Amino acid sequence: MNLAQSFDHARPVAQHCAELISRGPHPEERDAALNAWRRDLAQGLSGELSAIFSGGKLSVTVSSGETISGVDVLARIGPVAANSLLRCGAEDRTALFSVDCATAVALTDLSFGGTGAVPDKAPEPLPRSASLTVEQVASAVARVLTRSSENCDDQGARSEVIVRSESAPRLKAFEPDAQCAVFILALSLGEGETWRTLVALPQKRLDDMLPGLGAGGSITPVDHQPSDGKSGPFAAISLPLTAVLSELDLSLKRLEELAPGDELPLKMPREVPLQIGKKQLALGQIGTFEDRMALRLTHALAQGDAK
Repeated sequence: MNLAQSFDHARPVAQHCAELISRGPHPEERDAALNAWRRDLAQGLSGELSAIFSGGKLSVTVSSGETISGVDVLARIGPVAANSLLRCGAEDRTALFSVDCATAVALTDLSFGGTGAVPDKAPEPLPRSASLTVEQVASAVARVLTRSSENCDDQGARSEVIVRSESAPRLKAFEPDAQCAVFILALSLGEGETWRTLVALPQKRLDDMLPGLGAGGSITPVDHQPSDGKSGPFAAISLPLTAVLSELDLSLKRLEELAPGDELPLKMPREVPLQIGKKQLALGQIGTFEDRMALRLTHALAQGDAK
C-alpha cells in the first residue's frame, strides 16, 4: 500500500457527499441541545396544561431521559394504559404518549375542580371523561413537541393525536428492537400530588427534533475550501519564525573546550533564510529599522519552492 499517494484528485468528488464531510454532535453539544429541548418542553407544557386544569399554575418537569429498547418501553407501560400516537410536525415525526389509567382518572378529577387524588385502582373500562381528558393532554404535548422541534414551521407544521389505544403495541410507534428515548413528564400543583406521564420515541427521531443539531442529529460542516491563511479560524495563529544568520560546525572536543572570551568566526551569507522550523519561507538581507536590526525580504519562496 502506498501511504504517500495523493488524494487531491478525489477531493471534489468526496466533498459533495454529506456522509463524508458531516459529523455527529460531540457529547457536550448533544447534552446542551437536549437540555434546551427539555427546558422548552417543560415551559411550553406548563402554559398549555394550566389552561386545562383548574387550581393555579401547573408545574412541569421533564426527566433527563434514558435510552432503552422498544420492548422495554412497552413492558414499562404495561398491557393497559391510555396511550396516544402523536404527530409532531413532519409526517414521520411521531411520539408515543402514555398515561396509566389511575393517573388518567386523577387528571380528570383535577380538570373538574377536584384534588386529583390518584385512586388505588382505576375503573375498567376507562370512563369516557377520562379518555377525553387524556386526549386534551396528549394534544397539548403534541403541540409543544412540534414547537420545540428543530426547523419547525409554525404555519405549516401539524400536531395532533393520530390514534389512541389502551394497548401500546397496537400503535406501532417504534420497532421492538429500536433504541428509544423515554422521558417522564411530572405534573404538579404546589406541594400537592404529582402526576407522571410518559413520552417515548426512537432515538433517531429525537435527534432530528433537538434544536441546534439539524436533521439527523448531525453538525453541518462549514464550506471546506482550501485556506489561504488570510481568513478563517487559523489566520490569527502566532507562528515562531527564525532568521538564520549563520551556521557552523564544531567538533565535540572543541565544544567541550568552549570558554568565555573565545571567538568563533561566522560567515555571513548575502541572503539570510527566514524559516519556520526547517522550512524556508523567504530570503532577505540584514539591515536596520529605526534602532533595531531588521530583515529586508528580497525573495519570497513559492509554496512549491519552499525547502
